[in-house]
Amino acid sequence: MSASPALPCSTDFVPREDLPQRIHQIVEAWVARQPGAPALREGDTVMNFGQLDAAVSEAARRFAAQGLRPGDRLLLVAENSIPVIVLALACSRLDAWLVPVNARLSQREIDTFIEHSGARLVALTTGVSADAEVHARRLGAAEVDWPGVGRFHLGAVNVAAQPEPVAESGAEQVAESGAEQVAALIYTSGTSGAPKAVMLTHRNLLFIAENGRCARRQTPADTVYAVLPLSHIYGLATMALSALNAGASLLLVPRFDPAAVAASLESGGVTILHGVPAMYAKLLEWGRRPGHRLHAPMLRIAQAGGAPLDQNFKDDFEAIFGLVLHNGYGMTEASPSIAQTRLDAPRRDCSVGPPIPGIEIRIVKDDVALAPGKVGELHVRGPGIMMGYYKAPELTRDAVDAEGWLNTGDLARQDQDGALFVVGRSKELIIRSGFNVYPIEVEQAINSHPDVVHCAVVGRSVPGNEEVVAYVELVPGCHLTPQVLTSYLHDLLSPYKIPSYIELLEHLPATATGKILKNQLRQMAAAQPQEAT
Repeated sequence: MSASPALPCSTDFVPREDLPQRIHQIVEAWVARQPGAPALREGDTVMNFGQLDAAVSEAARRFAAQGLRPGDRLLLVAENSIPVIVLALACSRLDAWLVPVNARLSQREIDTFIEHSGARLVALTTGVSADAEVHARRLGAAEVDWPGVGRFHLGAVNVAAQPEPVAESGAEQVAESGAEQVAALIYTSGTSGAPKAVMLTHRNLLFIAENGRCARRQTPADTVYAVLPLSHIYGLATMALSALNAGASLLLVPRFDPAAVAASLESGGVTILHGVPAMYAKLLEWGRRPGHRLHAPMLRIAQAGGAPLDQNFKDDFEAIFGLVLHNGYGMTEASPSIAQTRLDAPRRDCSVGPPIPGIEIRIVKDDVALAPGKVGELHVRGPGIMMGYYKAPELTRDAVDAEGWLNTGDLARQDQDGALFVVGRSKELIIRSGFNVYPIEVEQAINSHPDVVHCAVVGRSVPGNEEVVAYVELVPGCHLTPQVLTSYLHDLLSPYKIPSYIELLEHLPATATGKILKNQLRQMAAAQPQEAT
């Protein structure tokens, strides 16, 4: 593989011990060092670090004038844009809680989040999102135009909202995890169940921002392609906050489009690309079309996360770009990073790498620690673990024990070299005729067919057993049938792993980040007449 472009570096990438206490403070060092350097780019608009700091200060002042208080929740209905970053950091400056939600969510979902969070104010990035415009109209929000933010909509003050307690600044307070201030309330995607509201502190997010700076050796010379939704923890912390923490610039893009990604990779100076595997699959499929090409002369890091990485996608990407596709693993409750492949130890397989510095792991079965190589439940502990689920102490106690261990709900094994392999969700394990079937293994076999863009495998209960069901999205114009695909799988899988039923879909249901909504697919599978298999 070709070498990555060299970047100037003035740091040894050892995690700093003097991290700030609030996320808005990560830009202060860069305001002092490079106030005129670009921090945010959106279309033709460029905002430097000095302008970003001034916009955050002004937005905080205006929020306070609107009645937003420390401990209040600001629900931000948004798509990626400069206002999202400015308003998020303004919340931090006020010690208010940011509650980011994607504008593409339904009316029911957003109304549920407004009520559950007890939001004092609702802001909507209507300047970049038609969906946000629709929500603004039905909520009766008023249009405002703030310096450095531009046009957006702001709802009426919820006078019934009550602020949550606020942690004081100071080393003694920060040392006590129970006194840490919540920075963000993130609703989980609900890909495998009902969404929950995760309370993440400033310390949680700053830990990830600093880890990301070090792990990817980010510097002010970097430009990060920021298409992962900032309403999701991967986009907010791993992508955005870690870039700003390094003095790098964010190229903010509201929605994924493979042609736009390809254009930015070729001529936009992009050095770091984050994406979920489904994004990479669609980008590669676009690149195979006649007249298209994928070329990224400045790209030095491509990072996958948010869902299992398929070996076929990884191999194809690396062959085309001459660059390692790195893999990572995390979850909202861990802010999100848990494990990450290393730049100086690239892997050919789909391991998610060793745990990131500061994170402890254990792999257990029936509360007994397992030897390396054995599959069991993955538990993690460290500075990124959430404060808890908002208004759900019982769920918090079920997820995090008294010693601070978070049960991820995932099944994993750890090799002798420390590398983790996540084999699936414990709730997604399919037991067919007494045999364990891990969906990821079946998905990788299906994805190896050249006519498949990507797929998802779920289990379905039948009398006395479980069946394997696959939903498949084909390359446009291909005419692969379920019968032909089943025959293809006979050479790749044991008979009990081959799906009993395969359905072809034009598009797999997914969140705004590209994660497949397996809970929805399980409901579809359960409703499918069994005689159709």
